[in-house]
Amino acid sequence: MSSLSWNAVGPPSLPPVEGLHAKMNAILKHIAGSERLIDVRPASRLEVCPRPEMLATGISALDELTGGLPRGRLTEICGAASSGKTTVLVTALAAATRRHENCVLIDASDSFDPSSAAKAGMDFSKLLWVRCGTSLDAPASSGLKTKTLNPRDPRGTQKKTIVEHRLEQVLKATDLVLQSGGFGLVALDLAGIPQKFVRRIPLASWFRFQRAVEPTKTALLVVSEFQCAQTCATLALKLAALSHQPSRKPTHTQVFEGMRVETELLRSRLKRKPMQSVKAVFESKAVSAG
Repeated sequence: MSSLSWNAVGPPSLPPVEGLHAKMNAILKHIAGSERLIDVRPASRLEVCPRPEMLATGISALDELTGGLPRGRLTEICGAASSGKTTVLVTALAAATRRHENCVLIDASDSFDPSSAAKAGMDFSKLLWVRCGTSLDAPASSGLKTKTLNPRDPRGTQKKTIVEHRLEQVLKATDLVLQSGGFGLVALDLAGIPQKFVRRIPLASWFRFQRAVEPTKTALLVVSEFQCAQTCATLALKLAALSHQPSRKPTHTQVFEGMRVETELLRSRLKRKPMQSVKAVFESKAVSAG
């Protein structure tokens, strides 16, 4: 440290500028030699993160748009009711199981239809189906205690408790599945859960899921009616039904045959180029139940 000396007739005399520069250079050299800064590199010299391995969804138009579902990343698919979300979910799971990938479906609203999945080519020996529910709404055949909702409850307090229990089970099940590892595709189906409840899922939970899946070969897929994973999603898609395809036979009624679905790419961190609005269209065909 340099000392300042007071003159009898004026302010203190400052040290020479050359001396300040020499001391600054000495300090910078000392900092540069610190062991903590050995691994610090400028941004221009950082390596580009390699593109992750992709998992095909089984829908050609969707795979052409995104390349598939990235492994070790979180993918989010959102859309209104009857927008094609379940079609993508079931098709992706069926395609993965046919490739002998072990898959998990965490079903928040217990709405998965095994018969439709079977017709899509699902290999159930490779699928773990986690049905989220509570004893409050368990079916009578399950042997669990049930409780009827009070019709005089204007605020729906009991229903609120059921939904909150379902989401709590979703978060716990997801944590356990991601920590166990060994799965090719883990899907969270949040469709049917009211938005106000899904919005209450802490952002820290999505970050935890993102960190848990990063070092693995697992593709994490979240399906909901609106965006909920936010910035934790590497790939975000939005689905919308363009038109339905009713049959003209028989004449007394109309039979649903399928629909055309538009897919919009909302976010992709797989490319270093600026994001643009990119869309693709595919058709969903209905399968006869008879």
